[in-house]
Amino acid sequence: MQDRQAARARWAVAAMFMANGFVMGAWAPQIPLLLPRHQITEGTLGLLILVLGLGAVGSMLFAGRLIARFGGRRVLSLFSLALIPALPAVVFSPTIPVLALFMAAFGAMAGCMDVAMNAQAVEVERRLHRAIMSSSHGFWSLGGFIGGGAGSFIIAHLGSEEQSLITAAVTAILIFGAMPFLLPTAPAPRTAEAPSRPHLLPRDAGLWLLGFMAFFSMVPEGAVLDWAAIYLQKELGSDVLRSGLAFAFFAGAMAVMRFAGDGVRNRFGAVRTLRLSGLIGAAGLMGGALAPADWIAILSFAIAGLGVANMVPIMFSAAGNRTGIPSAVAISTVTMVGYCGILVAPASIGWVAEHFGFRPTYAALSLLLVVVALLSARVADADNLRREGAAPQPA
Repeated sequence: MQDRQAARARWAVAAMFMANGFVMGAWAPQIPLLLPRHQITEGTLGLLILVLGLGAVGSMLFAGRLIARFGGRRVLSLFSLALIPALPAVVFSPTIPVLALFMAAFGAMAGCMDVAMNAQAVEVERRLHRAIMSSSHGFWSLGGFIGGGAGSFIIAHLGSEEQSLITAAVTAILIFGAMPFLLPTAPAPRTAEAPSRPHLLPRDAGLWLLGFMAFFSMVPEGAVLDWAAIYLQKELGSDVLRSGLAFAFFAGAMAVMRFAGDGVRNRFGAVRTLRLSGLIGAAGLMGGALAPADWIAILSFAIAGLGVANMVPIMFSAAGNRTGIPSAVAISTVTMVGYCGILVAPASIGWVAEHFGFRPTYAALSLLLVVVALLSARVADADNLRREGAAPQPA
């Protein structure tokens, strides 16, 4: 009975990841439309995206405490429900101040849901005694692919307001379908590995280096999410439909590779997988920067997605298996630093692109992945499974 409950929860977690990714994918083709709707520049849009990122990262500071106090299922249910109206609220915002307020709320709801659904995935892994994290993130990418592709089509044929409402409806179906099957996790007890006063800033230089490697890996993902559609429109002459495919194909490629990620890593090892992934991702971003036509840029971003897909999961695994520091403290540190890359750093890209153009920007971002590839030996701990009960098995 317990295994059956955990098996159902595994697919409920997948639905939550897909719902979150679907909303973020649907958000991507909406971004360029904010420029003419509110008569703003790329720099102002970058500040608004920064507000969204600060809302997400700021909320992550409290999400863990909420989960510890009220339990993971309750927190995940609450913030997933709050995410449903977030995109329509942004799209229907009449003024810049209202837009900024709702973008901050959008980020906060997405950030808290992100932490809670990852916590639920960890709980399912413990019950099933096998890994599901990589494929769970694959469902997020699949949701992003569907949300970005379908969202671009709906905007082109029906309009942005209608797309936001349809997105909310589909998200509600996924969330309400998943909620009854989440594991009823109780508030976290105090254990030797989770002291009553955990260290928020651990003194471990290697761990912080992993965090900045995750940051370097997530900056390109945020750059494609927030700016690829504008890049294709402004510098490659794409229409709304084709420009929205940049992130959709990036996310779709990430989904495919994440579903295959466990097998790839088991065959080649964490260090070699990260090294090859970084070089493939760098080649894709450089191809997007040099692309003479929009379809070549879209293909290049898809290649970048194949490379980026498993980089951060490997770093999370390396952090969780690092000796001399509690697993939860290590993972939370790397997560916080890493997510700044996808949520906060892209805000500066608007300013850089406005002054220097998108091509040099994406070329420079490819170099970040080269740096990660050169530091790949730092994730060797990812292949040293920390045993907590039964050892995880590949999904």
